Amino acid sequence: MTVGFIGLGIMGEPMARNLARAGTDLIVWNRSPEKAEHLREAGARVAPEVAAVFAEARIVILMLLHEAAVDAVLGRHTAELAKLVEGRIIVQMGTLSPEYSRALETDIRASGGRYVEAPVSGSRVPAESGQLVAMLAGEPEAIAEVTRLLAPMCHERVLCGAVPGALLTKLSVNIFLITMVTGLVEAFHFAARHGLDVSTVIDVLNSGPMASNLSVMKLAKLQTSDFDAQASIVDVLKNNRLIAEAARSAGVASPLLDVCHALFAETLELGHGSADMIAVLRAIEAHDVSGHVSAAG
Repeated sequence: MTVGFIGLGIMGEPMARNLARAGTDLIVWNRSPEKAEHLREAGARVAPEVAAVFAEARIVILMLLHEAAVDAVLGRHTAELAKLVEGRIIVQMGTLSPEYSRALETDIRASGGRYVEAPVSGSRVPAESGQLVAMLAGEPEAIAEVTRLLAPMCHERVLCGAVPGALLTKLSVNIFLITMVTGLVEAFHFAARHGLDVSTVIDVLNSGPMASNLSVMKLAKLQTSDFDAQASIVDVLKNNRLIAEAARSAGVASPLLDVCHALFAETLELGHGSADMIAVLRAIEAHDVSGHVSAAG
């Protein structure tokens, strides 16, 4: 069975590469064609246009940045949608609005297709190693067809009921992610401003009950001033906005997240939108009232 993959960004490229390396008959497309060349080297076929992916694949995975990109690829709100999705399973793996996903499922099913919502937990490094966690929502029969297919990308696949249960689960998880990393960066900054040996502080954090794969990785990046994006400020800010919108629509308070939202927005304004989320350090530094220089540079 041929599988299609559309969207080869920070996450999509390593995800698709893992599929290809696992022997999946894969056909890919990306708006920027040069990004698809790595997939050709891994054994995938590169489609010249979006329609060629749907012409060959019965299951098409979308890993696109935002809702407008999904609409454009699918030809949503036009007759093209039915031509592309009829008889196919569309697996939407990006982090989008739950309300949007619910409406997209309705449109795809009305056009003769099936829809699986499958956002993932994890950033670029877990994507590269196939250690993402997929959250799956949709019709059980469609999920059953998709679950095993995702194994080379996602070491865990968790059922989350009906759409948009998977995206709401992802947003819940991201509240913890965003607030945890922001707190970790602030702790690092606090230690550095007090002239502590940050290596000692990191050793304590990495040895204690709060340590995780993520905290170890982010602390190593902070220590070496490595701001290469695993999850960028822009992407985290988008996730933060989606969570805030979902919280407001349900009348749910999110006070910690609201503080983080402001800090990440400030980081973007300072010109660090493409940097890793640990660049929120720059916004925290901007709030300092002393003239000391951070050990992080």
